[in-house]
Amino acid sequence: MLHMIKNAVAAFLALFAFAALPSAAHARLQCVTYARQISDVQISGNARDWWSNAEGSYDRGQQPKAGAVLAFAGTRAMPYGHVAVVRKVVDARHILIDHANWSGPGMVEKGVMAIDVSAAGDWSEVRVWYAPTRSVGLRASPAKGFIYPRTLTADASSAKPAKG
Repeated sequence: MLHMIKNAVAAFLALFAFAALPSAAHARLQCVTYARQISDVQISGNARDWWSNAEGSYDRGQQPKAGAVLAFAGTRAMPYGHVAVVRKVVDARHILIDHANWSGPGMVEKGVMAIDVSAAGDWSEVRVWYAPTRSVGLRASPAKGFIYPRTLTADASSAKPAKG
């Protein structure tokens, strides 16, 4: 009987240990992984490095285009930076973006507002919709600019929207 109890306890502990291991189904989706999944920009590294990693492989600029990736700089609040895919250009200062891991860990948000609040109108400072406050964020986040997939041309009217 004691042998059966020991085996049952061992089986339970083994099952508990297996269930406690992280799996792909339980992993939190990061912004970089999500941006690669839904865009034609395929860059590796932390989000803060995408701007420099894009040099020589992708065109970069300060004008939003559907399908482009908006690359945020790293800060104390977001040391790894952030990337988001432009879903739609509303006007020169407003875009809708798709991104992950902004309003909550692993949370995917589609078609949320991002606003250029830079003095120069160059998208170097951006406020982004933040679900917990139901408003654009209270702080401006520094951005490097937009990384254009090879499928985009200089003509914004031919811009391909983000997948997904």
